[in-house]
Amino acid sequence: MESNLNLYYIFYSVAKCKNISGAAKELYISQPAISKAISKLEQNLNTTLFVRNSRGVTLTAEGEMLFEQIQTAFTCIRTGEEKIKLSTELGIGHLSIGVSTTLCKYVLLPYLKEFTRKYPHIRIKISCQSSTETIEALQNHSIDIGLIGYPENKLNLTYHPIMEIHDVFVTTKNYLDNFKKRESLSREAILKNATFMMLNKENITRKYIDSYLLQNQTEISNIIEVSNMDLLIEFAKIDLGIACVIREFVLNELENHSLKELSLLPSSPARKIGFAYSKQNYRENPSLVRFLEEC
Repeated sequence: MESNLNLYYIFYSVAKCKNISGAAKELYISQPAISKAISKLEQNLNTTLFVRNSRGVTLTAEGEMLFEQIQTAFTCIRTGEEKIKLSTELGIGHLSIGVSTTLCKYVLLPYLKEFTRKYPHIRIKISCQSSTETIEALQNHSIDIGLIGYPENKLNLTYHPIMEIHDVFVTTKNYLDNFKKRESLSREAILKNATFMMLNKENITRKYIDSYLLQNQTEISNIIEVSNMDLLIEFAKIDLGIACVIREFVLNELENHSLKELSLLPSSPARKIGFAYSKQNYRENPSLVRFLEEC
């Protein structure tokens, strides 16, 4: 096929130049070599492609038919080369990211702000989903990279940690004042009688907290399950109860005292947040390489 492609390109050049000498100059090969190539192609196709005359060559009907198709093919090749060149010069590419709504808001957005400023021509697709769904998408290669908590089982994924987070219980002063009117503020009374707000049981963070409570032989009686951490934070701020949240995501509220951290349990170990991806995606997607270099 490679040798045939060379013959077709020589034919294409001769047809454009309408003479063998012009094609020889364009291709930097001798006229006899071009004549030999045309003869070989005509022999392979069992047809005559050119009619020679004193001014050069003219395409036969069969030659016109072949030239029309060859011209389309080589135009497509040139277009492809130009697109690749432009893609390299501008950093054009694509990147699909899986992330939970919470991590998207509090962690991913600052990274994307700087990345899109530096690489404005990379198309980014974000799938807001649970961390479990993100891991599944990474395994079947439907996304390039996922922002998740450190997975206990990496499942052949490469993990790039970027920060540590801490799980805490927070509420408002008003909620504690109202609770105090009917109960004591002892640890036991709060755990038994207060309203707690936590993520739903399918959430990885909730599973981690449940495991931590079990390790500390602690049971919480009254739980309202919420679908995402933003709602947990907002519900806590309107005095609805005690929310289990990530401290790093409520630093402003803790600093301005709209929320108060409660010490109900020994401090839980820090958890890692980072980007997970497969080695295959890393090898095949230059945009993923650029993104990780910026992290």
